[in-house]
Amino acid sequence: MTAQDNKLGDTDDKIFVGKGDELAWLTLALANRHGLVTGATGTGKTVTLQVMAEGFARAGVPVFAADIKGDLSGISEVGEAKDFIVKRASEMGLNFQPDQFSTVFWDVFGEQGHPVRATITEMGPLLLARMLDLNDVQEGVLNVAFRVADDNGLALIDLKDLRALLDAILPDSGKKGPDAEEDPLAPIRKAAQGFGNVTKATVGTIQRQLLVLENQGGTRFFGEPALTLKDFMKTDRDGRGMVNILVADKLMQSPRLYATFLLWMLSELFEELPEAGDLPKPKLVFFFDEAHLLFNDAPKALMDKIEQVVRLIRSKGVGVYFVTQNPIDVPDRVLGQMGNRVQHALRAFTPRDQKAVAAAAQTFRPNPKLDTAKVIMELGKGEALASFLEGNGTPAMVERVMIRPPSARIGPITPEERKAIMDASPLKGKYDTAVDAESAYEIIQKRIAGTAAPADGQAGSGGGLLGQIGSIVGTVFGTNTGRNRLTTGQRIARDVTRTVTDKVVGGVVADLGKSVGGQLGGSVGRALVRGALGGLLRR
Repeated sequence: MTAQDNKLGDTDDKIFVGKGDELAWLTLALANRHGLVTGATGTGKTVTLQVMAEGFARAGVPVFAADIKGDLSGISEVGEAKDFIVKRASEMGLNFQPDQFSTVFWDVFGEQGHPVRATITEMGPLLLARMLDLNDVQEGVLNVAFRVADDNGLALIDLKDLRALLDAILPDSGKKGPDAEEDPLAPIRKAAQGFGNVTKATVGTIQRQLLVLENQGGTRFFGEPALTLKDFMKTDRDGRGMVNILVADKLMQSPRLYATFLLWMLSELFEELPEAGDLPKPKLVFFFDEAHLLFNDAPKALMDKIEQVVRLIRSKGVGVYFVTQNPIDVPDRVLGQMGNRVQHALRAFTPRDQKAVAAAAQTFRPNPKLDTAKVIMELGKGEALASFLEGNGTPAMVERVMIRPPSARIGPITPEERKAIMDASPLKGKYDTAVDAESAYEIIQKRIAGTAAPADGQAGSGGGLLGQIGSIVGTVFGTNTGRNRLTTGQRIARDVTRTVTDKVVGGVVADLGKSVGGQLGGSVGRALVRGALGGLLRR
């Protein structure tokens, strides 16, 4: 089948991306082998991203993409048959047919899309340390805090939970005497010190970094209802993949928050999705714009985890596409996993630029007809060098191509159009109202006030309705006793009790229209089996 045989060139198993001496096809069955779109500012990276996103959506593949400048939002509206678009389509032998795609907008700040939230527990100590720019000692103390929270059933949902926990693990500096009052948080402090020296100076530094994060909008990001990543993986009534756009113009003012947030979403997908093997098309395609922010100043431990996730998430049916200005922005061990590549123009004004051009040329399979390094500097707007994986999984020879025109609108939508899309969203109302469930902060405050049960009696329950049902089920199994007095069988039963409790309460709360039990219990469960990017808590 040729490009002219089908609407805008796509076939059942390929996406038509561009045309040169040869047609440039992205094979759907190989799209989960990841990809890279690079080029200088203003050379057409966003249009290429939109072309690929449209192709995936037509094929029934959901898409997630960060929209840095707002230009990608036009994919939600019908394209216009402007002269230059019709001309380019005609030169490729295509009949331009305007189209639009079902779109859901997301926004960490909840202003231009559905709010995106995660709990502190879900984020984990490794990514949170990256977000807070902590050193090794401070990250160690953060790990202690998470371990203490796990052992004491303290769900960390928002930033005030983490602040309260950090205060609780501080060593008690008060003078002890015969008439001194008993410290209600003594078990927590003792547990923390058992993992290593936790000093006030280190905790104070972490608290100050939390203030910086709060000032950047972290207060809105951490909380409930937490994002359910399966909401990204939906199709519309026509069987097309939904296009999920993260509005990131404001988020980009806090680059570390932006990069860590997207990395968290990628790691959650990796943990939650089952093995899928080789599929005829991906389950989801994830476009990571300004990808260099992910790797800037990343410590080796984090780089190792990033490489692991990118390498293994392919088998979950997820394709990851990094979008950045320069191939050298991506470390070699990650770059080597990017099989599908589109290179827009680069300019070589400095020695570093010249090195980047040479590096970009070397990443392609050579074409004897092209001087790749020279062509990279000659490419016009909308032109690119492309190399996609062929049927046997090897890269095709690099070709100079003109990127086909998108069928949806090129450029941003209006505020009125965005509001209409949000009002009609299938997820309207699910995430729009924040819920402050009982968690670590409230439980610690109750213990200080003397109204809460000790840590052992409350582990895994979180108090409130969850604690009451957990107590009843625990009595049936004989697990409502001190940790050290449980038999092996009772310890197993205790873990089962917690799981059953979480699910029962989740159902009860859902019926009541609230999100206390299900979200809270799920958070604690994930903390105990934290995955690749939270490996320090795996046990």
